[in-house]
Amino acid sequence: MNTIVNNIKDSGNALVNFSGISKHFAGIRALKDVSFEISRGTCHAIIGENGAGKSTLGKILCGIYQPDSGCFEVDGKIQKFHSPLDARRAGIGMVPQELAYCPNLSVAENLSLANLPRRGLLVDKDLIRKRGQSLLKRVGVEYDLNKELGQLSTAEIQMVQIATALASEARIIVMDEPTSSLSRPETENLYQVIEDLQTQGTTIIYISHHMDEIFRICNQVTVLRDGQFIQSLPVAETNEGQLVQLMIGRSLSKYFPIHTKKESGPEIFRVENLNSEGKFSDITFSIKAGEVLGLAGLVGAGRSEIALSIFGLDPQVKGKIYIRGEHIPIDSPRQAMKAGIGLIPEDRKRQGLVLSMSARHNISLSSLSHISRMNFINTNKEQQMVNEYFKRFAIQSPDPDVETANLSGGNQQKIVLAKWLARNCDIIIFDEPTRGVDVGAKAEIHSLIDELACRGNAILLISSEMPEILNLSSRILVLWQGNIIGELNREETTQEKVMQLMAGLNRSSIQN
Repeated sequence: MNTIVNNIKDSGNALVNFSGISKHFAGIRALKDVSFEISRGTCHAIIGENGAGKSTLGKILCGIYQPDSGCFEVDGKIQKFHSPLDARRAGIGMVPQELAYCPNLSVAENLSLANLPRRGLLVDKDLIRKRGQSLLKRVGVEYDLNKELGQLSTAEIQMVQIATALASEARIIVMDEPTSSLSRPETENLYQVIEDLQTQGTTIIYISHHMDEIFRICNQVTVLRDGQFIQSLPVAETNEGQLVQLMIGRSLSKYFPIHTKKESGPEIFRVENLNSEGKFSDITFSIKAGEVLGLAGLVGAGRSEIALSIFGLDPQVKGKIYIRGEHIPIDSPRQAMKAGIGLIPEDRKRQGLVLSMSARHNISLSSLSHISRMNFINTNKEQQMVNEYFKRFAIQSPDPDVETANLSGGNQQKIVLAKWLARNCDIIIFDEPTRGVDVGAKAEIHSLIDELACRGNAILLISSEMPEILNLSSRILVLWQGNIIGELNREETTQEKVMQLMAGLNRSSIQN
């Protein structure tokens, strides 16, 4: 894309002005005295580590939260939004980080949910369909408008939410990690949408952990750290190293895994002829002790579906699973856990956490049999285990008994990781493990995966981030339309080869 957005000059004409914004949640300081401006017509990035307050600030602007102190202006007028509807009426829309939708309604109905067209007293279903087709076309995708939204993949739901934000014709759109589960083609479509919106005068507030996105589409960048404003500067006048240092207060060197230099042990895990109608077919692979097997593929190729089936969550799956050479039938997550399999799922909110429970209870949830006797939990053991992982992962909360829903997305991801490490699983499936986490946390997770492999665990790594899967994997399997069409060892793997296979190109030449 020949982007024009980085050529836009900051006119100094502030559209949004934050002044002394502070916010607390259950004793956790999310924001403290944050003040900065966002210029009209720009794509303004807000970056920072998990828990820095980025999403909280976006939600305050969109009326989801109200600040404890401070205020903000839009077009020179102080605004006090008591609900997202107030913000919507003022021309402010949002693409939230955590998916928010009505799973039992159709794609078309979700796209028009905020403004259902009517014909008299009845909903105009024809207009809903036409509007839905138009909105999906704007973001470059085609889905069955009659299908229930809950039946779509996480990435597809993300695209629907982006399209929904465009429905309001907002003059300010907050995009919170909009590409966190998107494939490269879908991400490119979004870049084009953002360019088109800016051409029309729309201001984009872009919250992301992806540095390449910041430098690709943003004009200005504001750094938050520990809930406080650090600095705002033009993107053209900075670099990745400087931004990382501003975010985390220190420089961050590139991580090089150790397990790839060690000899793998015996085979621990193997699947043979795994099939699930309409999802994937004839999936056969094995993982040795100390190996990280990467699973690459475009959205819809079947990666997450394979992970869920291995964990006993697909009642239709057929095939065999072997652990240390022994055939182990796995028809439920309970059986998978008993067999030593752990799953860090793609969608932590739907599949990895009980948000209404405390962080303590989420961490211990998978290990209750290890810390209980005669159905009574040993609270001292539980406390000791939870404290260990809170310290190990530097989870930002003053109290393990905080409700998990009140933690930032990155800290919630750390809770999911802690839950399965506490279980001491031999086989761990990481499905998009760094989705929605900052550069510091990402490096920690990469180090953790390497540490587990060095310890002799068998790791299945699913990731849409090409540098992540190339850097960490011992071998890479590539899926295309539910089939394994190529296997690349570390020495021969290049980004170009993986991308070609993911797109279904040069299959025979690469496989041979």
